[in-house]
Amino acid sequence: MATHFQGRFEVEFKYRLADRAAFLAALGRLNPEVMLEDNQERDCYFDTPERTLASQDKSLLIRIMQPSGIRLWIVKGPGPDRCEAVNISDTDKAISMLHSLGYQQMLTIDKRRSIYFLGPFHLTLDHLAGIGDFAELAIMTDDESALPAYRQQLLALATELDLHDEQRETRSYRTLYEQQGSLK
Repeated sequence: MATHFQGRFEVEFKYRLADRAAFLAALGRLNPEVMLEDNQERDCYFDTPERTLASQDKSLLIRIMQPSGIRLWIVKGPGPDRCEAVNISDTDKAISMLHSLGYQQMLTIDKRRSIYFLGPFHLTLDHLAGIGDFAELAIMTDDESALPAYRQQLLALATELDLHDEQRETRSYRTLYEQQGSLK
């Protein structure tokens, strides 16, 4: 399991689901390994008051997962392929450290997530209240030269799962929530 989430780079394709049950049926036909199902995740995003990280296309977040008990420090960016995560044991201390450095919690995103493995790939099935259901197909690696080949393999996997280009969502969950807030 741990090897699925190691690396400095991530290739990820996100698809908006109109029919969660149909996606689960298609996934089931491929006999995935189940890491966890219906875990509750809370992503706490941090930035400076001036939003310095966001202006540099970077995200810094602390993720708390229940009931799995997994707690992560995650940095994404710059750019879509850069992503690193590390397990942490004390989220309260990590958050206190971020506050000491001048970071503020800018956004909290709660989601229900299931994680599956198909060979080297990990797939997540997410539900975000008020936003919808999504499938993410991804792989992490330290080998930047492998990214183009992984993109092609993930697109082929999407076809096997009956996911189509018009379902692709290129915006991050953070962006979706921020845009939803600006529409209210």
